[in-house]
Amino acid sequence: MNYKVIDKEKYYRKGVFRHFSEDCKCSTSMTARIDVTDLVYYSKNTETKFYINFLYILSKVLNSRDDYRMGYLWQTGELICYDVINPTQYVFHEDTETCTPVYTEYYEDYEKFYQGALRDVESAKNTREYGLDMENHPNWFDASYISWLSYDSLNIELPDGYLFFAPIINWGKYRKETDRLVMPVTVRLNHAIADGYLVANVFRLLEQEIKTFVVHGQADCGNA
Repeated sequence: MNYKVIDKEKYYRKGVFRHFSEDCKCSTSMTARIDVTDLVYYSKNTETKFYINFLYILSKVLNSRDDYRMGYLWQTGELICYDVINPTQYVFHEDTETCTPVYTEYYEDYEKFYQGALRDVESAKNTREYGLDMENHPNWFDASYISWLSYDSLNIELPDGYLFFAPIINWGKYRKETDRLVMPVTVRLNHAIADGYLVANVFRLLEQEIKTFVVHGQADCGNA
């Protein structure tokens, strides 16, 4: 885990950061539906798991910009930016109706990430422990799939005044609208390091990265 310390006096969001980290500590969140039609069909055609493919794309998007990799060291009051952030995914146990957090490392190499995420999920199926360990996983973000519902709105609330900068991402079942498959995604970021543009930008980047992923994947299959 490596990070750089941000000089708050030179930080491009200096005024906004000060206001929302001192005067009005709050978060900003947004739910929108993204088009996952091509990713669904690609996953079926390649016999790969749509869930892990989307988790890879989400992780790649959040690692593509410093704003999504920010952290706060409350012990020293330092604003930092991690070199990389990794997804905390979840496994649901039908028998106990509980979840187990799964710490998966992000790799830009798709195959390496895919196999690692798959192993992590299978391993987590063998335990019923909650096992959340944020202290030893500071550069992990929450990535939670709500598989039972294609929802329209979701809100994650944290304690007032808590400067938690890691992204919290949720998504639900995709559903058919006209001739496309759309999926609800919720993005929560702390307002001190993100505004409406940066939150909305995640959705735009997700759809862009889905297109790139599918095109490159089809090209690789054609060259195989």
